[in-house]
Amino acid sequence: MPVGPLIIVSGPAGAGKNTLIARAIQVFAPRLRHSVSATTREPRRGEVDGIHYHFWTRDRFEAAVANGEFLEYATVFGRHSYGTPRSEVEPFRAKGTGVILDIDVQGAAQLRHTCPDACSVFLDTPPGAYERRLRERGTDSEEAIQRRLAEARVELARAGEFDRRIVNDDLARAADELCAIIRERFEKAQ
Repeated sequence: MPVGPLIIVSGPAGAGKNTLIARAIQVFAPRLRHSVSATTREPRRGEVDGIHYHFWTRDRFEAAVANGEFLEYATVFGRHSYGTPRSEVEPFRAKGTGVILDIDVQGAAQLRHTCPDACSVFLDTPPGAYERRLRERGTDSEEAIQRRLAEARVELARAGEFDRRIVNDDLARAADELCAIIRERFEKAQ
């Protein structure tokens, strides 16, 4: 059985990663699944453990690192740790199911090294759209928005490291582009 493709989607907060990934999963289900990352941060309003993230204590996370349970992990801007548990990826790919990840640029760099067959996609938006989208979400304080904008500048500087780049200036077109990339990876895996 061919190994399922691994698709990495990265980009600044507010770029539309979750929306585009959800659309891709609808198109390719049940052949494609979204990997749930582990994190040490607290859940935001409406987030559910095991669906949006695996919300782990710092001790649980560090034990997983020590036991080699992650494909990639990072502490983002010195605050919270995030990682991709092997259990969210490897058993599914082995059965031919594709896995799509929503991870930051640090994690994407690690995964390109540990999983060289992965296809990495950087999701971008037109100038000014990041800040507008962050503010429209209504989930972050002004301090958090400013921190996310600073993080976005760092992430944008690394966009050239990715295999593909999609500008999310039109949701339908961007979703079609992502689905075309995923379709291509499934065809390549056969």
